Amino acid sequence: MRTGVDIEGNPFPDMPGSMLEEMFWLRSWTHETYLWNDEVIDRNPADFGDRLEYFALLRTFATTLSGRDKDEFHFTIPTDEFLRQRNSTPRAEYGAELAIFSATPPRDVRVLYTEPGSPAAEVVGGQINLPRGTRILEVDGVDLVNANTQAEIDILNNGLFPATAGEQHTFVVRDAGAASTRTVTLISENIAPKPVNLTSVVDTPGGKVGYMLLTTFSPFASEKDIADAIAAMRADGVQDLVLDLRYNSGGLLAVASQLGYMIAGEARTSGRVFERLRFNDDAGDLNPVTGQFNEPVPFFDEGLGFSLPAGQPLQSLDLPRVFILSTEITCSASEAVLNALRGIDLEVVLIGGATCGKPFGFFPQDNCGVTYFTIQFQGVNDKGFGDYADGFSPENSSAAFAVKVPGCEISDDLGSALGDENEPMFAAALAYRETGACPTSAMAFSASSSSVKESGASPMLPGRSVFETNRDMRMPN
Repeated sequence: MRTGVDIEGNPFPDMPGSMLEEMFWLRSWTHETYLWNDEVIDRNPADFGDRLEYFALLRTFATTLSGRDKDEFHFTIPTDEFLRQRNSTPRAEYGAELAIFSATPPRDVRVLYTEPGSPAAEVVGGQINLPRGTRILEVDGVDLVNANTQAEIDILNNGLFPATAGEQHTFVVRDAGAASTRTVTLISENIAPKPVNLTSVVDTPGGKVGYMLLTTFSPFASEKDIADAIAAMRADGVQDLVLDLRYNSGGLLAVASQLGYMIAGEARTSGRVFERLRFNDDAGDLNPVTGQFNEPVPFFDEGLGFSLPAGQPLQSLDLPRVFILSTEITCSASEAVLNALRGIDLEVVLIGGATCGKPFGFFPQDNCGVTYFTIQFQGVNDKGFGDYADGFSPENSSAAFAVKVPGCEISDDLGSALGDENEPMFAAALAYRETGACPTSAMAFSASSSSVKESGASPMLPGRSVFETNRDMRMPN
């Protein structure tokens, strides 16, 4: 039993009890709050000696139409780690978002994008240290692609994911499309990712088009970052928006709602629901976790107190449509933006690939040092739609079970800089805007030598917190 206070200064709520009592609590909590509580086999807690083993069985084992687990989001983490993530501070890194396309030999680790002003983005001798698409081949003299001893793997992990600021590590890399390698030495820094990584405004014959690379809704800075970017685009007279969510896997649902308002504007969102939470059939009109009335999430039109003053009016672009760039990393709160805007009949054009398929969420629950995550709600839009467990995809996509949205299936070409008008996904959005048609197949899947998508591998993004990959339901205190 824990005593004292946690890192937030709150007294631990622990009470004396047995392991069996804790497992009975898990059984009752699942029965009361789990979204698919009628699909959980009722197993006797007395038959188990481990609470995590028992919790792993307290879920549905049904599958979606595509054969995926209906609930693939059931997990636990130690509560002290959960609290560290919730109170995230800048962490030691180089400022390069890495994608692991193969974690076993032959390994494939590449750079998706870099943080502005970070060591990875620094220009040395006219060359960016780790530009998008760079493949990492060696770390501190160890062959990353083929190493197989534990000692070598430890060196790789220590170099790729430094524990503290000020660590120096050396990498051998090969840039996208290059035949030769380079050696890069980086010193880690404490870095807080910038949610709006990149913006630009493109002049076209049909008017100005804004571009925004938004990588997360999770840090509290995202509220102000997004509002500032939208205000600047409004001042610049932007008439269309390309919202790049290809690497945005979730975060604060309230900020996602603010973004929806800032895109659509007052007339289209007034009195409409951004997202309504659908709980299990036993919940009625109540949230079974909080016991409060199940109020829908509106399109928030003002600052909420995360990183903007509460009550500060938000500016909007008042657009009738938006172009969203997506991949399988586009998930949770990002999908909620797409679904909510479709729910108010704003035209959404999807460019890229199928999204991850997560209309679900949970309220994390600590008990005796473990925080449990069990699916408790499904998010639905103003029309009551939320059935996209196999994701959204462009209408010409081969993703048979995804919800089809107007747009074009385009590969994520790591050989092209993000925000460049010739980058395939951005270029396809601009072309679709002008012609209403998708690029030819040859254009859509160009530069395959620098694209890892041809292998069919889905990237793993190391180091992301639970708050960056889910619907974070927090509101400011």
